[in-house]
Amino acid sequence: MDKLLEFGRRAMFYVRVLSGYEERRIRSYRLQLQQRLQQAQERKAALKKVPEQIILSEVRRMVEDMQSLNKKLEETEAAIEEYFKPIDKEAEYIMKMQLEGEEKTMREMMKAMQTQALLEKDLQNSKTDQQIQESTTADKHAQVG
Repeated sequence: MDKLLEFGRRAMFYVRVLSGYEERRIRSYRLQLQQRLQQAQERKAALKKVPEQIILSEVRRMVEDMQSLNKKLEETEAAIEEYFKPIDKEAEYIMKMQLEGEEKTMREMMKAMQTQALLEKDLQNSKTDQQIQESTTADKHAQVG
């Protein structure tokens, strides 16, 4: 009976091989294996992309944080400038007043120096005139005597 069963199995196998059923089954099995392999490779590639996506999302988050920080800094700088505007105006006014005072002092010093120079010049002229008068009187005395 086992031999009969074995013979039947072989006969069915030959029939399947001759009809092309076995070849189609093998091709189908091979195609399934290829599909499984391809799906496994796609999952593997997707898993490799996950860290890249995480890194990219972290980088995006950091860039957004830096942009918001820059915006806050600009707002803070603007607020500080607004706060110090009156003080800056007062400082500018004080500096202007000091410069005007220094210019006034310089003008007064220049006038004083010019007056001093004129006085010295007049003094020298008067000394020269006095010397000339003395020499002319000495000459007159010499001629008279």
